Amino acid sequence: MSNDTTSIDKRPSILIVDDESVNLSVFGQYLMADYAVLVATSGAKALEIANNNSLDLILLDIMMPGMDGYEVIKVLKASPKTQDIPVIFVTALTSGLDETFGFSLGAADYLYKPCNLSILSVRVNSQIELKKARERLQNQNIHLEAELQKRLQENQIIQSELMQSEKLAAIGQLAAGIAHEINNPLGFIFSNLNSFQEYALEIFDLIDQYDNQLSKCRHQPDCISKLQDLKQQKDWNFLREDIADLICESKEGLTRVRNIVRAFNQFTDDNGQDWQQCDIKLSLETTLKVFVCSQNIQCRIRKEYGDTPEIECIPQLMNQVFLSLLTNAWQAVDESGEIIIRTGTDGKQIWVEIADNGHGINPDHLHRLFEPFFTTRPIGKGIGLGLSTANNIVRAHHGRIDVSSQIGEGASFKIWLPIHQTHE
Repeated sequence: MSNDTTSIDKRPSILIVDDESVNLSVFGQYLMADYAVLVATSGAKALEIANNNSLDLILLDIMMPGMDGYEVIKVLKASPKTQDIPVIFVTALTSGLDETFGFSLGAADYLYKPCNLSILSVRVNSQIELKKARERLQNQNIHLEAELQKRLQENQIIQSELMQSEKLAAIGQLAAGIAHEINNPLGFIFSNLNSFQEYALEIFDLIDQYDNQLSKCRHQPDCISKLQDLKQQKDWNFLREDIADLICESKEGLTRVRNIVRAFNQFTDDNGQDWQQCDIKLSLETTLKVFVCSQNIQCRIRKEYGDTPEIECIPQLMNQVFLSLLTNAWQAVDESGEIIIRTGTDGKQIWVEIADNGHGINPDHLHRLFEPFFTTRPIGKGIGLGLSTANNIVRAHHGRIDVSSQIGEGASFKIWLPIHQTHE
């Protein structure tokens, strides 16, 4: 038996509190074969030991000088550190009222002195097993609560990503519908412009022939003079040059519109949802057209493409990654800023770097960038899923995203993707 608070015994620990050394000796000698036994001869000493040791049970006498057992258990049950330690009163008080009062204070059991040591052992073992069961149940509850929170968060992430996918699908359907509607008028506008260009050439040729023939009619000088004055008045030479320029500019503008429509179609192409060989630079160009058109981008975009082989990927998902990183870079710069896009390879992987010269990323935020729902934008301006989803897509492609940043100098997101995939 010991009243030392530094015991390292791994057996269940019991504190016996009694002001009579005979009781301490008898109970202690009997129980120490199965338990680590600590003893205290006063209430104050009992509280000191209880606060400095991990106890599994307390055998507590009631009638003690100074602080009695009732006062001790009140203090024990009031402290979060000791309130879960089961307490068995072992006392000479045999009144039913005393027993009832003891249970009302939180006692786990009540034994009368002198008590049968075998019964004492059974009661002690029963309370210790109950305490172990409560602890196992508590640990299991903590584990289940943690798992529940984890599952709820995962479900929330999945629901948010599903919502974002549904939005992208809706945008894709809308873009496909708009592209279809635009393609029809584009077709006949192109056709009309081509016809008008041919007609204009015929008109120019007709007027040239007319001028040649008119110059031979010397007998009507007044008529010739009037026609020449009319050509000068209408600024015929300017019209002839400008009509050709207008047709060229119109065809160039329509070609740009057609390329934008084609980019939207490629960006949301259903065929891009499967694994396939893809030129990542073409994917970047497609995404850039959509990005510039949809965001009304004013900042400079510099492209430094290196030679890269085709890689195996899901193009539509990679378009989503590039769009998220481009949007993130655009939000970090103003109209006078610059976004730089670079590509390259190390032979086994290709890399795509999207950098900006914006305000940079707070070092305290770097390790949280890919956390779901983490955002530094104002409420209502973003839900913090863009980078998280992009990171998940890249990881699903067995790649990674490296981030570097300097405050006031900008940030860089570098995507590494394997050239060949190992599909599970």
